[in-house]
Amino acid sequence: MKTFLNRTWWSLLIRGILSIIFGIIAFSLSGITLISLLILFAIYAIADGISAIAVSLQHKKTSENWNFMLVIGIVSMAVGILTLIYPALSAVYLVIFMGFRALFNGILELIAAIRLRKEIENEAWLALNGIISMLFGLWVIVNPGAGALALIWLIAAYSVTIGFILIILAFKARSWSKQLLI
Repeated sequence: MKTFLNRTWWSLLIRGILSIIFGIIAFSLSGITLISLLILFAIYAIADGISAIAVSLQHKKTSENWNFMLVIGIVSMAVGILTLIYPALSAVYLVIFMGFRALFNGILELIAAIRLRKEIENEAWLALNGIISMLFGLWVIVNPGAGALALIWLIAAYSVTIGFILIILAFKARSWSKQLLI
């Protein structure tokens, strides 16, 4: 798993940058309509999914843990595509899609952090990312009636926070190459 993350550190970096861009756009466009937010989210989720799937398939033969990234990518793309296909669904359902995506990704990231605890230092960044994702996902699922527009700031803050954590993790994973050579 450590070798897999080291080889794919750039994917974490790209996912982090995409997440921060999404968050900044959501913050800066405070008058954004719900449909615009959902389209923006769908594009982000699809791009994130494509990135994760590409990395997993690239390392299918070289890593036994490639399937985690594949599952994350498929779920992310599915949520993005469903959001684009069914815009007529009520905002509550679309916000719940976002919540389930965050919850599912968080669970997989926490599992990965637990599996890596004996292989790497500072696996807490991955665990923190997973815990924040799970808490955000649960909150959104439990409180969909809070209103999707009221969630824009929370979604933006979550996206920026996760983006920074992914970028930190990317550079940590990149630095592992020195440890792997020893």
